[in-house]
Amino acid sequence: MQGLAKCDLMNTTGQSKVKRVPEQKQMPDSILQVERLTKTYRSGSRDLTVLADVSFEISSGETCAILGPSGSGKTTLLGLCAGLDTPSSGRVILRNQDLSQCSENTRTALRRATVGFVFQTFRLLATLTALENVMVPAELSGRGQARNRARDLLHQVGLEGREHHYPAQLSGGEQQRVGLARAFINRPDILFADEPTGNLDAATGDRIKELLFELNRNAGTALIVVTHDLTLASNCRRALHLHGGRITRDTAHPTA
Repeated sequence: MQGLAKCDLMNTTGQSKVKRVPEQKQMPDSILQVERLTKTYRSGSRDLTVLADVSFEISSGETCAILGPSGSGKTTLLGLCAGLDTPSSGRVILRNQDLSQCSENTRTALRRATVGFVFQTFRLLATLTALENVMVPAELSGRGQARNRARDLLHQVGLEGREHHYPAQLSGGEQQRVGLARAFINRPDILFADEPTGNLDAATGDRIKELLFELNRNAGTALIVVTHDLTLASNCRRALHLHGGRITRDTAHPTA
């Protein structure tokens, strides 16, 4: 569609509407554009700037690590890129949609269709089995064949025979494998991973890294991963270094 793009919007009655917003100018293979992004919070009597004038672009299928010390704004940046929070200034363009021009319901619909998440703390629903946890994003999006695809992904991450176990019956590494399968259930265009090995021992973390990049290669998904793990970061073709809320370096790893 020339000059216009569609945002799917669910109104308060649950009826589907279509909101037409201007399509943004992007490189043909760009999945994410971040333009002069700033995030400021009020802290007592003063403003605290967590991110300042951050700009970068991610191409389809690109893998990128975000590195930096604690408090440098890494997780805040990830949340803004995914439309989970709104910037104080600047804008995020995700799959040709300027998130600042979309309502919260529209951003939610866009995330379900476009984005996968992997969390440090797994965030599995305790009352659902492994299989059911993986199915959740697909069912929320109304996608068919959710059970079959969820079972196939659990087999891919080595959890065949554990589909009907609850999170409390799984080890930390197994729970993160469920998290990986859940992240890929909707075939996302881009995956955001926040310290995916941060709560795991070294051996388990190494296996999760292998699975993350194996699934990512097979799906051709763009990947942005926040990490302190330099080995994990070296598997990405690019690394953004944050310090004091600003990008201080943007380095390439051509052999990754």
